[in-house]
Amino acid sequence: MVCLGNICRSPTAEGVLRHVIAGEAPGLNVEVDSAGTADYHVGAPPDRRSQHAALRRGIDLSGLRARRVDPGDFLKFDLILAMDRQNLRDLTSLRPAVSTARLRLFMEYAVDSCVEVPDPYYGDVSAFERVLDLTTLAARGLVAELRRAG
Repeated sequence: MVCLGNICRSPTAEGVLRHVIAGEAPGLNVEVDSAGTADYHVGAPPDRRSQHAALRRGIDLSGLRARRVDPGDFLKFDLILAMDRQNLRDLTSLRPAVSTARLRLFMEYAVDSCVEVPDPYYGDVSAFERVLDLTTLAARGLVAELRRAG
C-alpha cells in the first residue's frame, strides 16, 4: 500500500486490509505493508486523525511507522498498490527494471467506487472516515480476488 508520506492513506489501507483478512479470510497467506513515495515522515506513526478514525472501527494503527518505498519492495512484493495516480506514476519511475511486481491503483479492487483514495491530510474528520470507507471497499474486493486465485 503506497501513498505520498505513509502517514494517512497507506497505513490506513494496511490496517484495513489486515482487519478484513483477519475477519473474512484468516487462512489467507498474505504479507501486508505500507510505504510512501516521499521521505517526509520516515519513522513517524500514522497521523493521529487516521489513528483515531481507525480505532473507532476497531483497527489499531499505532504500531505502524512511516517508511519510504525501497527498491527491494519491487522484488519482495508481487503486488504494489497506489492510493492515487500520482503515486502510481512515482512508483513506475522508481521501479527497477528487474521487478516483476504488478503496480495498480488500490481502488481498482472496489466495485462501483472512485478511482483514487483522496488525501485527507488537509481535511476534517469526515475526510479520514471517507478514507476508511474507500479502503474497506477496496480491501474486500482484493481479498475476494485473492481467495478466487487461491
